[in-house]
Amino acid sequence: MIEPIGNQYVVSRQVYSQNAFNEEYKKMKRSHKTIWNNIRMYFRCSSQKAKNIAFSLFPIVSWLPSYRIKEWLLSDIVSGVSTGLVSVLQGLAFALLVNVPPSYGLYAAFFPMIVYLFLGTSRHISVGPFPVLSMMVGAVVVAQQGNSNINGTETAGNSSLLDEEKVTISATITLLAGIIQLIMGILQIGFIVNYFSESLISGFTTAAAIHVLVSQLKFMLQISVPSHTDPFSIFKVLESIFTNIEKTNIADLVTSLIILVIVSTVKEINTKFKDKLPAPIPIELILTVIAAGVSYACDLKGKFDVAVIGEMESGFKAPITPSLKVLQTGIGDAFSIAIVAFAVAFSVASVYSIKYDYPIDGNQELIAFGVGNIFGGAFRGFAASTALSRSAIQESTGGKTQIAGLISAVIVLIVMMAIGFLLEPVQKSVLAALSLGNLKGMLMQFKDVPTLWKKDKYDCVIWVFTFLAAVILGLGLGLAASVAFQLLTIVFRTQFPQCSTLANVGRSNIYKNKKDYPDIYEPEGVKIFKCSAPIYFANTSFFRRKLFEAVGFNPVRILRKRNKALKKIRKMMKEGLLQITPKGFIVTDSKFTNIYDNSDEKIEELDQPIMTADLPFQIDWNGNLPVNFEVPQINLHSLILDFSAVSFLDVSSMRSLKSILQEFLRIEVDVYIIGCDEDFVEKLECCGFFDQEVTSSMFFLTIHDAVLHIWMKKDYFISKSDPNQDNESKDHFIINTNGGLRNRERVRLICLELMDNSHVK
Repeated sequence: MIEPIGNQYVVSRQVYSQNAFNEEYKKMKRSHKTIWNNIRMYFRCSSQKAKNIAFSLFPIVSWLPSYRIKEWLLSDIVSGVSTGLVSVLQGLAFALLVNVPPSYGLYAAFFPMIVYLFLGTSRHISVGPFPVLSMMVGAVVVAQQGNSNINGTETAGNSSLLDEEKVTISATITLLAGIIQLIMGILQIGFIVNYFSESLISGFTTAAAIHVLVSQLKFMLQISVPSHTDPFSIFKVLESIFTNIEKTNIADLVTSLIILVIVSTVKEINTKFKDKLPAPIPIELILTVIAAGVSYACDLKGKFDVAVIGEMESGFKAPITPSLKVLQTGIGDAFSIAIVAFAVAFSVASVYSIKYDYPIDGNQELIAFGVGNIFGGAFRGFAASTALSRSAIQESTGGKTQIAGLISAVIVLIVMMAIGFLLEPVQKSVLAALSLGNLKGMLMQFKDVPTLWKKDKYDCVIWVFTFLAAVILGLGLGLAASVAFQLLTIVFRTQFPQCSTLANVGRSNIYKNKKDYPDIYEPEGVKIFKCSAPIYFANTSFFRRKLFEAVGFNPVRILRKRNKALKKIRKMMKEGLLQITPKGFIVTDSKFTNIYDNSDEKIEELDQPIMTADLPFQIDWNGNLPVNFEVPQINLHSLILDFSAVSFLDVSSMRSLKSILQEFLRIEVDVYIIGCDEDFVEKLECCGFFDQEVTSSMFFLTIHDAVLHIWMKKDYFISKSDPNQDNESKDHFIINTNGGLRNRERVRLICLELMDNSHVK
């Protein structure tokens, strides 16, 4: 019963152990679903389930009917045009990283974008080539081309056949990566993204931005740099750049710097006046048109030997036949490409989903990118993900949905079919500068580090480690190492959990860490210990050590010393050297210490329960023992373990916990466990945890239930109260025993009477 009294309440109920509660309130038996039931439910058909499947496989169905034409269409068109032009330019530029002719980059920018419109769940990412992914594919092309000739003919002297061979390799490895992604999506392996925390995603995308920055330097400087995808590749690229820095084309460098400054300035204007501008200024489109016109009119290629896109083939080509040799030997590379492509895309998509508050589905993303790469590979494209700069353009220019992606695909299609020749004079350094101008948002994530350090040092360490690992090891190995490190931090947190000793605060039923509150009351002889993490094989030793530190002694040592003393007492009584009187022990021979030799003692015997049934008296281990009997006295009679934060135990920790409980029980310290879920207790029963020593009666619902049970069992109460506090003014304890109420003063009087009677006796 609960009685409200103003802003206070008084609870009147009996003290509940877990067994007493189960007897009074019968638990309903629920039938849990078996694996077979889940399989049947998974394959059961219904109209609603078919509708849900359709909505999940084609997310466009869920958002397209609610599309706000008046509010979003103009922004999507502006964003789509800007992003489409950049997609064209990046497709051309990143094709060079794959070692294939530039026009094939348009295939990689078109087909995955169309597929993602229907199957993707993110509304803001721009799907297409990604520089690091392109470099990974390019490394496979170089390796496979060096091993053997795909077409079985000598192609070294024929440029067109050589290009065809490279295209075949890149398309085949892309197709294989898409198949792997599709299989992972069908098997619902997208859950791996649950292991990507916000700190990991932020650090990873920042590192990817660094890779993009380094990859574009060679185009800005117009320096020939070999492709690298192995660990420390970023340093090898930088070494190649600085080694050949004297070969820099000044015209390309000046052009790229001017473009970069203009893009950054206009981006700042768009951000600062975004509420006043009807639409962001499409600076990428403007600069590309100007750059193409200036390059063509001034003949920059002829006068300054700048690198331009060059001749572009128009129209589509027939689908390609995959190379069986690449399918057989490239499975490992394809798997790495598939994971990196998905990780990069999902990381960027997660940033925008958090920013604009809408959900994304990892499994559906795998399916979308898998199908997109299958189509892209079949039509001679190379692996697609999302470029950070391109997605930043789509979002910063006002893109609201994937309609912007559709407009982008239309722009790419127009270039492929009709006006590609207009881009032939554009400098490659312009493409690089446009890419770098949109990386500011990702690079500015460095500012998160000090904030993370103040909020959570573990998250800060994860961010720094992820960034360094992805930069140094590359995105593939770096991501794997970062996920492993993040999981390691979780193990570290649970391996060294926060343990504390609790005490009563304010003389109520509230128990807090006694180090945090000055007005605390710890009952005499009672220790309340809390562990704030699961107990499993990795932290059982830590839990044991912290518990022994909290109680102030090791129960095993106490038990062994008592058993040793008991053997001495039996030996001395047998020899007639020890007599028992009402006043205590009397030693009749001062040389009694020499009659007992403990050299043959076995540890197993000393760890057994203390048996005193054969003695004619009861030993008070905290009383006066014979001289030279070294048995430490302990002032603890009850130990309460707060397991409210312990979510599970494994088999190893069960054995350790049972051993700890037995050690305390054998030295006459009662142990009580509180806060455990009933499933937790049922698991202990199933594992044979309980026996004659360790019983289920030690489980209680709350700390206060256990404390009240101890008071009633001992029938006294002694508190370590602050003598400066006014005890009478804070008398709030109420103990319910057999339906009656008994306050603190009554308990105190009973205690004093018992103590007086013991003195009289």
